[in-house]
Amino acid sequence: MATIKGRIRAISISAKKGSKKTNVPEAELKMDFGIVGDAHAGNWHRQVSLLAVESIDKMIVAGATVSPGNFAENITTEGIELPKLPIGSRLKIGGGIELEVTQIGKECHSRCEIFKQVGDCIMPREGIFAKVIKAGTIKNGDSIEVLND
Repeated sequence: MATIKGRIRAISISAKKGSKKTNVPEAELKMDFGIVGDAHAGNWHRQVSLLAVESIDKMIVAGATVSPGNFAENITTEGIELPKLPIGSRLKIGGGIELEVTQIGKECHSRCEIFKQVGDCIMPREGIFAKVIKAGTIKNGDSIEVLND
């Protein structure tokens, strides 16, 4: 099986749940916690959320005015089909940070602003969640590699 490689297009965090995430140039990932300074971090299975820019592009084509971070994802990726990764997949970011995929998609409890714009939202189907296995600092442009078992 060939190694799948992509890169980080954006990193986004928010201080409070339910508030809009802000794009940042880099972030510290803490083992078994998530992104330092992000409201969704903690000792649970959805420490870090990821969404591919290719998914965001689908929403733009559908008429949504959106950009990386608008779906409340922490890491916007490019070049990896995130929703096709099986639970338990490992992602290596940059020089040695590792995430383990814990969930694909999520239930959307309320119709978000994006859904109101175009009648759909991609995050519940194509967003993924992971926990931090190896800590470190990530930066925009860092490589992401799907590790083969």
